[in-house]
Amino acid sequence: MRESGILLHITSLPEKGGIGTLGRAAYDFVDFLKDSGINIWQVLPVGPVGYGESPYQSVSTYAGNPLLIDLKMLEEKGLLKAGEFELLPDGDQVDFDAVRAAKEKALRCAYANGREKTDLSAFIRENPWVEEYALFMALKMHFGGGTWQNWPMDVRLRKEDSMKKWRKELAEEISYYIFVQKLFFDQWFALRRYANERGIRLFGDMPIYVAEDSADMWANPDAFQLDEERKPVKVAGVPPDYFCADGQLWGNPLYNWKAMKKRRFDWWMQRMRAMGKLYDMVRVDHFIGFANYYAIPYGAPNARSGNWIKAPGRSLFRRMKKEVPEVTIIAEDLGEVNNRVKRLLKYCGYPGMKVLTFGFDGGADNPHNPANYSKNSVVYTGTHDNDTAKGFWDSADAALKEKAAKILNLSEWDDVVGKMIEAVWSSPCARAIVPMQDFLRIGTEGRMNSPGLVGGWWGWRMTENAPDKVKEEIKALNKKYARGGNTR
Repeated sequence: MRESGILLHITSLPEKGGIGTLGRAAYDFVDFLKDSGINIWQVLPVGPVGYGESPYQSVSTYAGNPLLIDLKMLEEKGLLKAGEFELLPDGDQVDFDAVRAAKEKALRCAYANGREKTDLSAFIRENPWVEEYALFMALKMHFGGGTWQNWPMDVRLRKEDSMKKWRKELAEEISYYIFVQKLFFDQWFALRRYANERGIRLFGDMPIYVAEDSADMWANPDAFQLDEERKPVKVAGVPPDYFCADGQLWGNPLYNWKAMKKRRFDWWMQRMRAMGKLYDMVRVDHFIGFANYYAIPYGAPNARSGNWIKAPGRSLFRRMKKEVPEVTIIAEDLGEVNNRVKRLLKYCGYPGMKVLTFGFDGGADNPHNPANYSKNSVVYTGTHDNDTAKGFWDSADAALKEKAAKILNLSEWDDVVGKMIEAVWSSPCARAIVPMQDFLRIGTEGRMNSPGLVGGWWGWRMTENAPDKVKEEIKALNKKYARGGNTR
């Protein structure tokens, strides 16, 4: 089946309370997708956001983001009472600090109201990561909210006596963080069931790396390239490219692939099983890093001084195909795709990505030019790291517009964004996905992120549900190009 999808992060939904949640607006959006003939809803990572509010710098690869918990639903379940929470005014940008303060206050009330009647034991058994995550968060708050790298050495090194002491002293806080995770996953899986019953698959995003300030790194130091004090030796990023002249210094700790291989990549098997439980499809971010990774000295001012090192490649995915064959994987293969990356992607058989707005310059061999698209690909107008299609066009120079006009067969009266969307939908690629901002014809003000720049991103929101004309546009596209779930 030729599939179609919309990329819209949950925080961008027009839900009351200052941020999109897993509440009513999410269910309304599923209904919109079904009525439009769309069968894929793609979201960004749903873990607790970290540095710069980035969902790609989370304190846990497993945990859910408490900011996405819907408070009205907690009220309906009797966990909150009138007056115990407030819904912040709506706006076209998320005020993360305000939302975080309001949500924390409400979740503390929900815990006080529900802890005696909520059995967490089954949830803990089903989610073996949650106790370490909860301990990490309790310690983090106890020591002032900063990075775990500044904790006392016995806690940083996870000395047995120290761990026993803190688990006892912080037992109530640990219970609170587990309780909050149960709330998140109860709401998440209810939404996923609703979507699946209506023919909608949830397409999630898994960052390849974990954040330095994360429960994952603290609880699994042997999995990373660290010194004796648990400081990273080298960190992740990418060299100078289309996005940034200095490259991108992500700062994530790099994996100790040699140690992981000795354990038959168990850490990765557990992680992929969790992703398969969470989503119907998983985009593996920065797939290139499984073939070769860019290593930057810890403390470097930018990414220029890094170098490429071989990663495990086939040996990892050989076991993954055997151990977790149920996970549908899409490879984010953007960036420096050398022959080693191409061979790995071919071996795995995973679909790669094509981005239309990358296809209007370069030579005839540009893989993002529509003439070079293949069936086993997912094609986008742009991703969360790009400007919107309208923003791209508004800022393009005359030469680029001339090339794009030839590729898209544009006339001066055409709706340019509409022509871009149609080029994506009409392509031979098995899956076509467009950010919601493009269907709404929103300019640069709707951009979610700009790689290499920290602060001020990730906050764009819809202010109201999509109008009927958008639904009709999508229905017509799905019918014309035989995509999606409900095209007849």
